Amino acid sequence: MHSWTDHLRFAFQPVVNLATGAVAALELLARPEAGDVLARARREPELDGRLAALAVRDAARRETLLPLHVNVFAGTLADLGSLAALRDAVRAAGRLPWEVTVDVCPPFTHVPHRALLEGVAAVRGEGFRICADGVGDGDVPLRLLDDLAPDLIKLDASLLTRTATVRAMRTLCEESGALLAVEGVETELQCAAARDAGAQLAQGGLFAPPARLPIAEVYVPDLPARTGAARPTGPSVREFVRPAALLPESASAEQVRRLLTGAPEVSGVLLVDTAGVPVRSVQRDRFLLSLSARYGHALYADRPAARLGDRPRTVGATATAWEVLDVVADGEHSRTADDVAVVDHDGRCVGVVRLADLVRSLAESRVEEAAGLNPLTRLPGSDAVTGELDRWVAQGRGFALSWLDIDGFKQVNDGAGFAAGDELIRSVGRALADTESDGVRVGHIGGDDFLVLADPERLDPLAAAVLDVPWSAGGLAVTLSLATVLCPPGSVPDHRQAAAHLAPLKQAAKALPGASWVCGLAGREGFDVRRGPDAAGVVPTQGRAPSAS
Repeated sequence: MHSWTDHLRFAFQPVVNLATGAVAALELLARPEAGDVLARARREPELDGRLAALAVRDAARRETLLPLHVNVFAGTLADLGSLAALRDAVRAAGRLPWEVTVDVCPPFTHVPHRALLEGVAAVRGEGFRICADGVGDGDVPLRLLDDLAPDLIKLDASLLTRTATVRAMRTLCEESGALLAVEGVETELQCAAARDAGAQLAQGGLFAPPARLPIAEVYVPDLPARTGAARPTGPSVREFVRPAALLPESASAEQVRRLLTGAPEVSGVLLVDTAGVPVRSVQRDRFLLSLSARYGHALYADRPAARLGDRPRTVGATATAWEVLDVVADGEHSRTADDVAVVDHDGRCVGVVRLADLVRSLAESRVEEAAGLNPLTRLPGSDAVTGELDRWVAQGRGFALSWLDIDGFKQVNDGAGFAAGDELIRSVGRALADTESDGVRVGHIGGDDFLVLADPERLDPLAAAVLDVPWSAGGLAVTLSLATVLCPPGSVPDHRQAAAHLAPLKQAAKALPGASWVCGLAGREGFDVRRGPDAAGVVPTQGRAPSAS
């Protein structure tokens, strides 16, 4: 008599790291050849739990070392309160729970939220990771999404055209510590949009279609750099995390040898305790060299591999790429090429980063950054400032956008010469650069025009630095004009609207004789003259523009 499992097969779809191009995990997709087992699983929690367990068993037969994603309906977690069958299958496969991510799938309507949250807490307590699946194409409420506190959010590719929504989701991920993935990526344009949106992971037919056998190589198009300014702290280490090859700390040298020789893409093995905390690091080349020496295999094969390992180098999952380089630089020179383990707040390993990935990415970012600098002032262009502005908007942060230029600059060039004019621009650029901090971003648009993004409370020191000092070129006195638009949280959707509000203020500042500064509020007519012949006056009389903080 045939069972429904006789007509069930599983397909593997790679989850791709967009920073490294490597396969970060495999999602297991049930593919029934007959019957309606998936529809039944939606109605029958016990069956859905069995499907998740069968998926892990199928992956074990394929001998893949990659982390796994298994799909479970939200209703299943709410009804069962745990996933005992999945837990047993993971243990039987010799896997560790944190190598498996449970993708919680819609529908969420009519699912008791308290019961769902209790089920998620139980599964997470056993060590499994949690992913909120189908966001944007499903029915997950935002409040529930926040309460779930998932380790990963999978966004449907159809949302990539809704930039405001994607920015908000990226901000949610940044503040909660979750990774952002985009699923259903079918074109190179969608891939580029996913990366520009700040997604670390993606999956879809562009990289590789679901297949019966797991694959480790996928197609990833060459992608342009993300728009916007890089943070001074550098990119997050999460962008470079690769799957870790893990074995229990009691593993023998022979077990490690079999793993390394059977998986040439693995550069090292981490030996972990029962809680998943790395205790020893085994580097591929040094380990195999020890075993290949005369009598090496006879001496070490049946002994604990930990004897041939080193103390693991670790960084937290919130670390930056530069912090990883500091860890490498402070270690032994002979271990420069060793993987660095990335651990969560409990010290459990969530993956590894390779030095080559970090160096390549940081070098590329430095080249791109240098290409975007103005050759005269070495300040970034407007794209860097407007990109940071859009980030602030997505975070719900108030700001002040200012434009600064040199009055009558053509006459300065004609009267004092272009060399004196260039030196004046460099001097103004240096003065602005000296004000730069976490709350101030400076850009050189070109010519004698500068753009400044700042926290509102930083405006007075900024204005003093450029307006309260004498300027000259070739003996000719020179004045500057400054225009500022204050943008409270939610007052503008992006940098384009902020620039539109700034344009008339720029004209007003230029119309005033001598050094001038006018300040307006986004969406309100009139402006406050803060420097110039009408200083402390308002045109028209509407009171001083309020703060944007």
